[in-house]
Amino acid sequence: MSEHIVKAYDEDLKTLHALIQHMGDLTIEQIKKATQSILKRDKKLAHEVIDEDYKIDLLEIKVDELAVRILALRQPVASDLRTVVAALKISNQVERIADYASNIAKRALLLNEIPPFPAVNGLSTLVKIPKRMLERALSAFATNDVSLALHVWHMDYEVDEQYNAYLRELFDGMIADSNNISACTHLLFAAKNIERIGDQSTNIAEAVYTMVTGKPFKENDKLRNEDEV
Repeated sequence: MSEHIVKAYDEDLKTLHALIQHMGDLTIEQIKKATQSILKRDKKLAHEVIDEDYKIDLLEIKVDELAVRILALRQPVASDLRTVVAALKISNQVERIADYASNIAKRALLLNEIPPFPAVNGLSTLVKIPKRMLERALSAFATNDVSLALHVWHMDYEVDEQYNAYLRELFDGMIADSNNISACTHLLFAAKNIERIGDQSTNIAEAVYTMVTGKPFKENDKLRNEDEV
């Protein structure tokens, strides 16, 4: 392979990584703004999140097009091939997470139509770990850090615990006063979207694990042991 072709190949892979990072940065910002739109009852911010979702969609298309181009023209093998495949999977997961942020913003618009409800403040705590998981999963992809990817995977347990505790709080609120049902229902949907951000981040972590090791991720093996992380 000539020096020119090798250089062009390397540039394609760098561009692929840059596109994924840009997608991730935009999506993390979308999560922040969507959550704030609920907490601050900010209708303008909610519309901003919804209106800007298309940017992440366009970036996913760019990732797909570049990945197909690399596969067709460069015919990568071994770790390079796994990187391209992982990028395709990860861009899809990030795009879904951006959709969840948009869904949260849509709930903000609905919550603005009814009186404030105190349990809404629980979302600020609930979103912290899923957002951190996404940040670390993307960092693991950028640095080929399998240990960080495994750490992200284990973080999902805490997300599930917090999510279930928040659901109990909302159900208690509905039982205590039927006037709370509307607000609690919207918050249930918002919380579910936040919980799904954690799930998709674990999928990114699993893709990174396979990319680095060349082996499929298995939940029932030694990876369940925190000592391996």
